[in-house]
Amino acid sequence: MKKTQLYLLAILIAFVGVSAILYKWKVLNFPIQPSTEVEVWSVQARVEYTPRRAANKVTLVLPTAPPGFTILDERYIARGYSLLEESRRGEREAQWTIRRANGKQVLYYRATVVRGPASDDPFRDAAKLGQTPELEEPHATAAQILLGQVREGSADIVTFAQELVRRFNDENPSQEVALLSESFRDSASRTQFFVQLLSIRHIPARVVYGFQLGETHRDEPMLPWLQVHNGVRWATIDPRTAAEGWPQDLFLWTRSGPDVLTVEETQNASVTYSVTRNLADAMAIAERRLEVQNADLVNYSLLSLPLQAQEVYRVLLMVPIGAFIMLLLRNLVGIKTYGTFMPVLIALAFRETQLLAGIVLFAVVIGAGLLVRFYMERLRLLLVPRLTAVLILVVLLMAAVSVLSNRLGIEVGLSVALFPMVILAMTIERISVTWEERGAGPAIREAIGTLAVAALAYLVMSWNPLEHFVFVFPEILLVLFALTLVLGRYSGYRLSELFRFRNLARESEKQATVVSSDVKAG
Repeated sequence: MKKTQLYLLAILIAFVGVSAILYKWKVLNFPIQPSTEVEVWSVQARVEYTPRRAANKVTLVLPTAPPGFTILDERYIARGYSLLEESRRGEREAQWTIRRANGKQVLYYRATVVRGPASDDPFRDAAKLGQTPELEEPHATAAQILLGQVREGSADIVTFAQELVRRFNDENPSQEVALLSESFRDSASRTQFFVQLLSIRHIPARVVYGFQLGETHRDEPMLPWLQVHNGVRWATIDPRTAAEGWPQDLFLWTRSGPDVLTVEETQNASVTYSVTRNLADAMAIAERRLEVQNADLVNYSLLSLPLQAQEVYRVLLMVPIGAFIMLLLRNLVGIKTYGTFMPVLIALAFRETQLLAGIVLFAVVIGAGLLVRFYMERLRLLLVPRLTAVLILVVLLMAAVSVLSNRLGIEVGLSVALFPMVILAMTIERISVTWEERGAGPAIREAIGTLAVAALAYLVMSWNPLEHFVFVFPEILLVLFALTLVLGRYSGYRLSELFRFRNLARESEKQATVVSSDVKAG
């Protein structure tokens, strides 16, 4: 394969991996850091009424896909009532029914809410004009004068509505505003009056209701927000400040009206809202959010595995990280090791013994095994019997170290059994062969290089943020795969070779300088 094709393939693989990571991070809200916490709110509606008859039907409008939030869980608490949930006029309703009810009745609706994907235009409904008000004199004339003044102080539909709201919020209102404000009972009725005034100028408008999620609050009031249609989209305006834009913390409850509760033949029914803010693990919330939005994204991922299998893959997914570190140290730096993946396996054993104790145990087992191996050399055994004998001695040495450490009260010595026995036996054989063929120096240097690579791989593979990132975003291994393909064609100098041949390079430079001087002199 040509280099160009290889590089294009590597770029394509890396692009796929990075795109998947960004999608899971930005869209699915998977946390990059471990132990990350996100805000979770418990929104509760408390319904209370005193029935006038035995049989009762209670209807409560429920929030439906609130923009910027995701409802993870819903609970209904009503003893003795049957529950029916249905959709009507684009909104959900909960209907509680009971055959016999005596005394004060209390019913609860509770939702667990987290932040969801935000939208610049959460509503794409068709624009409809509100009901034109039937005003008598002098209110009709005051409304026309006020709307004329608002038109002169605005530039478009949105600023027209903002200017209208601002004039009603002015500390020193005009005579027209003061006259028109006489019949307002509350904020909801005043906002509804804005819709009627805007309909006079043929501006579609409506009122939506909700409350802003923040800290824990009891008796949270249901507040109105004004929406006007500018011909393209719905613009949201705060009737208390005239600010335009969808508030970040606004939890939309209904678009039908402030009367979300209906109890047949009962006028004294009331509903109160409370908000409780908590912090929860971001990973668990992201998984639960996916189960609500698209369960297949969870069912076909590592998150669907049993917990024991997940813990296994948390370790296995770190093996390519250690192998990539070994690739960098061997092919670019030039550190020599025994075996290709033996340092990575040693690093996995260090996860249980910890670094310093693991190095000591490794040195003890290898040193004792070498002494036995050198003695066995005099017996002139064949390769396979010799390796089998070394493996048996390695197991016996590991058992002896464990028993001795147990008697001395050193718990870390018990973890020596986690060392890969076959790898240790092969390492002893290769060190002894290198010692005999090239001397003690090269054998010890390669043993030290093996320990150095294993120690660095252990430090990286045991880093908790990286372990979390690789498990949550295993697509990062595609990026490592692409880098491995690129490095697979590298055949240049290694860093250790540059230091090794630096004296030769200096002599070459000196000789070149002398030759150039002789040429100039000649």
